[in-house]
Amino acid sequence: MAENWYVYLLRCADHSLYCGVTTDTSRRVDEHNQSNKLGAKYTRVRRPVELAFVEVCKSRSQACQREHQIKRLSKEKKELLVITYQATNS
Repeated sequence: MAENWYVYLLRCADHSLYCGVTTDTSRRVDEHNQSNKLGAKYTRVRRPVELAFVEVCKSRSQACQREHQIKRLSKEKKELLVITYQATNS
């Protein structure tokens, strides 16, 4: 069985949002917070980061397509995704 892919949004220390894809959200958040090689350049100077939104995808291709869609959203619409996600997962 193929593993799931996830598209995620991180809340950075400066309150900005970072979007990415992964197969392991816990590992990826740790990399963003601790690694100067594995974490994204964008998040390195905006630590600490925390997971704000996650969406399950069936394939890497689907996750990358969804990431592209999310990156094109306005900040307001991204914040709405986060609020909705947190309301349904708390």
